[in-house]
Amino acid sequence: MSSQPNSCRLLVATGNPGKVESLRRFLQNMPYDLMGLDSVPECETVEESGTTFEENAQLKARGYARQSGLLTLADDSGLEVEALDGAPGVYSARYGGPGLDDDQRCKLLLRHMEDVPETERTARFVCVVAIAQPDGRCHMFRGERAGHIAFFLRGNNGFGYDPVFIPEGHNYTYAEVTPGRKDETSHRAMAMQAARQFLVQLAAADP
Repeated sequence: MSSQPNSCRLLVATGNPGKVESLRRFLQNMPYDLMGLDSVPECETVEESGTTFEENAQLKARGYARQSGLLTLADDSGLEVEALDGAPGVYSARYGGPGLDDDQRCKLLLRHMEDVPETERTARFVCVVAIAQPDGRCHMFRGERAGHIAFFLRGNNGFGYDPVFIPEGHNYTYAEVTPGRKDETSHRAMAMQAARQFLVQLAAADP
């Protein structure tokens, strides 16, 4: 447990290892002591019952901030595919039902798109970051990255739908490049850059 006061600690509210690593990269060299949910085992799980990325991010950030008494960062992100009427969207991590892993969800997505031509495979990744204070105040930051869906899985890096998403203006999937290169163009990078600025200002204003 950190010896720093609560005002200098930041709880990162996610249990997804890939997402934890991604968020930690964006929060390097910050004036905060980062903690994961494993540091607050007394907190009850906050359900993602919202119907938008904003609702889910806010539910998690406020729920864990209230329980832990810590400044809390949570995000909700997902893939929206135009040919599938925006699916899987907020249900990206649960696409196809319980029990599927990332590889199986990607393959399911491709099966649902097997008859969709290249010109109609447009998609976008969305990320909403919420930062909640224990008193209930919450600030949100949104990032989007347009692209299209590949015809087959490509690459072994990343997580989630990275092996099937090709960002606009590039010919690689996110799973074919290093995490650092993905960070240069990702939806999460856009949201986290704004979140970083807010956190720096918040730390500077803390007496």
